[in-house]
Amino acid sequence: MLRVRRFTRFRVAPAIYSEALPVEVRAWTVNGEPVPFSHATAQTFEPFELGTAWGRPWDTVWFEVRGEVPSGWNPAETELVVDLGFTADQPGFQAEGTVYRENGTIVKALEPLNAWVPLPDAGPFRLFIEAAANPIVQVPYEYEPTHVGDKATAGTEPIYTLRDVSVARRDLDVWELLQDVATLDGLVDVLPPDGSRRADIIHALVRMVDVMDPDDIAGTAAKGRAALADVLSGTAPDSALIVSAVGHAHIDCAWLWPTRETVRKVARTFSNVLDLIERDPEFIFAASSAQQYAWIKDTQPELFERVRAAVKAGRIRPVGGMWVESDTNMPGGEALVRQFVRGTRFFREEFGVTSNVGWLPDSFGYSGALPQIVRSAGISHFLTQKPSWNETNPMPNSSFLWEGIDGSRLFTHFPPAETYNSDLGAADLARSERKFRQKGAAHNVIALFGWGDGGGGPTREMLGAAQRKRDLDGSPKVQLSDPETFFETAAAELAEPPVWVGEMYLELHRGTLISHARSKRGNRHSEALLRQAELWAATAAVRLGSEYPYEALEKAWERVLLLQFHDILPGTSIAWVHQEAEQQYADLTAELTALVEHSLGQLAGDGNEVLQANAGPLARSGVAAMGVAPASEGGAPDAREDADGFVLSDDRLRVEIDRRGTLVSIVDLTADRELVPAETAGGVLQLFRDAPREWDAWDINDEDKRSRKDLVDPDSIRLDGDAVVVRHAVGTSTIDVRISLADGCLHYAFDIDWHESQKLLKLAFPLDVRADRATSEIQFGHLHRPIHQNTSWDTARFETVAHRWIHVGEPSYGVAIANDVVYGHDIRNGQSPDGTPMTTARLSLVRAPRYPDPGADQGQHTFTVSLRPGGIPEAIADGYAQHLPLRDVRGSAVEPLIEVSDPAILVESVKLAEDRSGDLVVRLYEAHGNRSSATLSTNFAWSGVQTTDLLEDAVSTTTIRGTAEGSTVDVCLRPFELVTLRFASPAR
Repeated sequence: MLRVRRFTRFRVAPAIYSEALPVEVRAWTVNGEPVPFSHATAQTFEPFELGTAWGRPWDTVWFEVRGEVPSGWNPAETELVVDLGFTADQPGFQAEGTVYRENGTIVKALEPLNAWVPLPDAGPFRLFIEAAANPIVQVPYEYEPTHVGDKATAGTEPIYTLRDVSVARRDLDVWELLQDVATLDGLVDVLPPDGSRRADIIHALVRMVDVMDPDDIAGTAAKGRAALADVLSGTAPDSALIVSAVGHAHIDCAWLWPTRETVRKVARTFSNVLDLIERDPEFIFAASSAQQYAWIKDTQPELFERVRAAVKAGRIRPVGGMWVESDTNMPGGEALVRQFVRGTRFFREEFGVTSNVGWLPDSFGYSGALPQIVRSAGISHFLTQKPSWNETNPMPNSSFLWEGIDGSRLFTHFPPAETYNSDLGAADLARSERKFRQKGAAHNVIALFGWGDGGGGPTREMLGAAQRKRDLDGSPKVQLSDPETFFETAAAELAEPPVWVGEMYLELHRGTLISHARSKRGNRHSEALLRQAELWAATAAVRLGSEYPYEALEKAWERVLLLQFHDILPGTSIAWVHQEAEQQYADLTAELTALVEHSLGQLAGDGNEVLQANAGPLARSGVAAMGVAPASEGGAPDAREDADGFVLSDDRLRVEIDRRGTLVSIVDLTADRELVPAETAGGVLQLFRDAPREWDAWDINDEDKRSRKDLVDPDSIRLDGDAVVVRHAVGTSTIDVRISLADGCLHYAFDIDWHESQKLLKLAFPLDVRADRATSEIQFGHLHRPIHQNTSWDTARFETVAHRWIHVGEPSYGVAIANDVVYGHDIRNGQSPDGTPMTTARLSLVRAPRYPDPGADQGQHTFTVSLRPGGIPEAIADGYAQHLPLRDVRGSAVEPLIEVSDPAILVESVKLAEDRSGDLVVRLYEAHGNRSSATLSTNFAWSGVQTTDLLEDAVSTTTIRGTAEGSTVDVCLRPFELVTLRFASPAR
């Protein structure tokens, strides 16, 4: 095969373009952020020679190309070939180009493995190339700090060289021969080494070399193809795997480039797709993320209309129904709902389509709440691939029913090629057959083909591979298809699919729960502000007739939803992305706070009484849930210093803190029970080495726990009023902790100035509780996870997500730990030094990865953590108290719009309907994990109420018991059931 491969590489491949003619190139450098076509083409362009360097990092250079297509050249063969200085190491992640006609319409894009553009018929032409000098941030398997992820430090010298721009004639016979050889050569690598089929293929390839003239490739290409015809005509057996090949291009909304560059990547990719659609009538392209379509609409209206036409024709399929392919671990429940509401609304309004396929191939784990949310958004099928990256335990099935925490089930499929960037090569297809876990019971799998992230999507070479492998001996059968058809077929052939229950935990990328803590704070805070802004604006609209700020809220949600993309919120992007995210969150805070204060000002009126607004779903300090009233004050705790340290106490807890700043005792006075295990320190800050084997910002490794250092030698410790204040110094970092007690709850308030590198800071609470599982809040409920290490699955689950609280307990006693912005948790059972069973709960506060942002997590951070004895209801209450603190208001009390009789049923959202009808939408969920009933008492006028899906369309359910009338509605919810009620405005 060495002879065949040398011949192919050095003789056949260079002969694809048999003739090439020079063109005239002129250039203009933007020296800044991208500009529109009209602005660029109005500038003065200077002559530019091939071999000249261009493009400082993140800059744009516009090239004007003038040339002529010779008469007599076949238009199907004539192309402009461009080499912007590409490296063939990877299909994207580097320079890219967009080619425009003189009228400003896009022809096609240029990428490393897709560097050609069709040319018009014979005669002169003039084109413009918008060339993006995106630096190469990702070097495979190297995760070293890079300066190029921040425009301020990326450098000023050109980083690319224009190697080629020419009019070339593509020899179709030679190109087809190269596709034949690629198909067969790939099979040589995957077929049994001693099999007859492999031997036949090698014999044919050798014969191909023999019959061709190395000095006349074009003239003998037909002979070469004839030598391969027989082995290409062999058909696959009836039992062969059937691969539904769906065109795709996974485009991260931000990652190793800023969002502004994604806007251009999306336009480039869709322009390539539209070109392929014209060339192949069977080709179908699936693309998710309404945000990306919206970017095209806003920046390239002509291209968007072409996309709209392709969607109407069924050639482009919007899938997923989400605004972006978000993270699913950290966004709150309402935020995940809005991903589907906003995304699906866009697809309906712009294209008149609704996808029934969920599409999240690359998120870093999948919440157990997701099946219910997805089903409630009208989606019945779900695709992902990421769990195939598990380090330890492979997922047991490729096609299965995924059951969420409420019992909702969703037919789910993992592409067994284990990639969303397939080239339909023999290796990917062989892996599909090898890794498909339902062999025998089923024969249908999906393959997503196309280069993502700036690679430009599917290519004509991939379509050539699909055509040859439609029915080819030695290969699965490949058929071009679409997601809906595949899922209908796959679900139909599995009469009783296996069931996976609960979350799909990714045994990798656990550090994403911790990286870039300020962005995570911005997310949590923005979610809370959006709840408040909608609640109080809806209350003002219903009560006072005030104008509801639809536009402002919609735009705010879109910004938050974008920032929840799976490489932004997880903290895995370059510095530029996170700098922008932090600024976006600051802007959102100002804008949403203004909306909240405006609505509360209208509601409270001109009075001067000191009030508290409670946006939470549970009453607090005498203020009703979702109401405004004077707050009652709790009793002041006792705080004193003694010879051994400090004592904080109230009528529920007595807490002793030693001179090291650690807890030596927490006595639950009500239960007469000590919570700190004997000979064990509690509330300890622990520092760990954090040097992942790879994927710095993504990963933490369990072995780094062996490097633990307890911070028990504070710089200072003192009593300040009713709180103990501790300062620790770590390297050049300082950690200030304020420990206080209020209403039977122990509070830790952290103010951290962090300047460490590759260190992980955790807060540890050893507890005298015998538990074999921990309970963690997720969206619209909670789940239980084993905390022992009986199996490899248990051992691999060493860092887990929780939202506002965790709980560990015995059957009749437990401890709740809540937080204001912590997602990563580490909970294990064990024994204290004296052999007593105990449970240790750690909260992961801050880390400092070096790649892709070497400045990640440097600077100021604040966290608050609380601990109290109690059950799940107390944990929920403390979590909401941290998430939605009472807000000061002056004026008159405001009665809540709605009151719920059972605290197990919580109101997650109160807003006006998306269709702007004036109807009030109330979203509820059952939070305790029981079947719960409640009466909803309303304090506003309405003419009818109905249960709806998340899209606010009426559905038939048994949630509402009896006839809702007057001012009350009786409801019954299953454990963790999510319900949306729509109250019709009396004006309708």
